[in-house]
Amino acid sequence: MTGIVALVALVVPALLVRNAPRMPHRAHRVPPVALAARVVPKEELPPVEPVAIADLSPEDARAFNASIPFSTDPNPAARPFHLVGSADSQERAVDCLAAAEVYEAGDDALGERAVAQVVLNRIRHPAFPKTVCGVVFQGSERSTGCQFTFSCDGALLRWSPTPAAWTRARDIARMALHGTVFRPVGHATHYHTDWVVPYWSASLDKIVELHTHLFFRWAGWWGTPPAFNRGYVADEPNIALLAKLSPAHLGTAAADDTGPVGDPGASGLLFDVRKAANAIPASAIPAAVAGDQNVFLVTLPDDMLPDLYPALALRTCGDRPYCKFMAWLDTSKKPARLPPTGDQAAAMSFSYLRDEKVQYVKALWNCEQFRRPTPAQCMRRALPPAPVATPTPAASSEPTPLDGVRRKTPPAQNKAGAAAPATPASSTASSD
Repeated sequence: MTGIVALVALVVPALLVRNAPRMPHRAHRVPPVALAARVVPKEELPPVEPVAIADLSPEDARAFNASIPFSTDPNPAARPFHLVGSADSQERAVDCLAAAEVYEAGDDALGERAVAQVVLNRIRHPAFPKTVCGVVFQGSERSTGCQFTFSCDGALLRWSPTPAAWTRARDIARMALHGTVFRPVGHATHYHTDWVVPYWSASLDKIVELHTHLFFRWAGWWGTPPAFNRGYVADEPNIALLAKLSPAHLGTAAADDTGPVGDPGASGLLFDVRKAANAIPASAIPAAVAGDQNVFLVTLPDDMLPDLYPALALRTCGDRPYCKFMAWLDTSKKPARLPPTGDQAAAMSFSYLRDEKVQYVKALWNCEQFRRPTPAQCMRRALPPAPVATPTPAASSEPTPLDGVRRKTPPAQNKAGAAAPATPASSTASSD
């Protein structure tokens, strides 16, 4: 009986293998992306495309990426970057850059240096924001379309780097922001891992590979050193979710782990504000100014928390590429049209400006009315008028008379200019 069982155990698997249907060999698919057919001319600013990944397996993606040759054009190093600005703005820049490094490259010093250089290259390029945090968190207000995946895929909520990894990332960020250049990536503005194929990669020059990351720059003039000619704006926004890692970003974080994350355009807006904006009913959206559908002059609800003013602004502005939202608590101070008078501007409680053409977003509070965690969120107040100087009388050549000293009165003159006859010194003088 034991022999029969053993025989069945050997024969049955063999029959199954022998009669199994043959699986056809699947050749590597060509990804649905076209190779670069057009180089953007100098007169046209290249678009910053959202990150869209071709539908390929990791093996197919690696095969496709390997088939794209590296550029043979020169790969000069970028110029050193030197951070400026207030101490708190500089600290926010360091921590935004450190977060990009460690969340994009992991605890790998070489990869972190490469990521840091790409961020700094973007700051200098006209197509990107002009702050470190603005570049790192560009597009993070959308669930898709962010430029650095960790800023919108929930990675900041799911895990945090170890203290040692965070310290090293900050050290690398400081070096990069104070003159250290990572030469291998040159003027690269894009990168991706070799197991994916973003659609934008087909229109860029592949210049170097580091570990599993491929680095790219724009083809033509936009990838050359003269294109990197924009200055840095030393006004870093507060990225609230980084408060878990960074004291420099404390102040606008929520009490729990579902808290806010900064809007990339130096706005200081919060991640959870977007959810609040979606909850505002359409009936609560104020009307635009007559004759300009992009301008809103608004009276704020008395019962709304100041932290939620951006929610009302976002809901009001909708998807407008340009929107100016100006709001007052005191409805008597709200102007009927622009521009506001000096008193009306001084009474303004909140403002929000979005201009996607120049990639600018900013939310500001009246910090004389509301206490904010950082001066970067405060409106600039107009300087008081300079005091009017009181004119001083011209100095007299005559000395100031002394009390108790009797002075001779100059003789009066008649109309002809001759001296009048002298009068007696005293009417009581005696005569003989």
